[in-house]
Amino acid sequence: MTTLSADAPVREAFPIGKDGFRLRGREMTRTETFTDAAFAFAVTLLVISVDSIPTSYTELRDALAGIPAFGASFILLWFFWYGHWQWSRRFGLEDVPTILLSFGLVFVMLSYVYPLKFLATLSIAWFSGRANEGFMLSSFQQLYDLFAIYGAGFVAMSLVIVALNAYAYRKRTELELDPRECFLVKSEIGAWLILATVGALSVLFAIMMEPSQLVAPGWTYMLLAVVMPIYGRATGRRAKRYGRG
Repeated sequence: MTTLSADAPVREAFPIGKDGFRLRGREMTRTETFTDAAFAFAVTLLVISVDSIPTSYTELRDALAGIPAFGASFILLWFFWYGHWQWSRRFGLEDVPTILLSFGLVFVMLSYVYPLKFLATLSIAWFSGRANEGFMLSSFQQLYDLFAIYGAGFVAMSLVIVALNAYAYRKRTELELDPRECFLVKSEIGAWLILATVGALSVLFAIMMEPSQLVAPGWTYMLLAVVMPIYGRATGRRAKRYGRG
């Protein structure tokens, strides 16, 4: 754990990331180690064949057919892992609020794994025209319920990352964050709030709308493909005003 002193000529001794943020978490904390292990365990729950090795070509083919859904689920879990990893590198904090928030992230993530894999498999099957193969949902109501469950997990994990960054920002004096770093933290909070808002909108659609083939809760996430690049370019231009990075 990185210890920060009050007389800080050492402040510039921190290595600087590509975005110009000084990396105070140069050593892994026990909380970060536990979080990494939990994410690794979650990935094992997503693998193609957990309980048995394929013993025939048909079983192998069926196992390989699950690769796209595994890949999509893996990427999304990696996205949240990266959010926590970046936070840990930037701040190196390990105190009670940090531990509670990190464990909360792990709890939600492990609860989120199976709905994530189920929805990813269903989506890949739909896009590939194989929606009638494998497990099925019996109604659009079940699909909307699935999006509500998935969205709740997505929102919860996003809000935990928001809370971690907000907590670090509250400790900005102790951490000696400079103006650029303060701006980057607030930008990070904004990005994760956008993710949480879109997820909450999807949940709202799943709960309030009449189920139909339109599947509005699913298409809602496409907003991110438009909003996030715009937000990223806007904050990137503003960050340049602070120099370094």
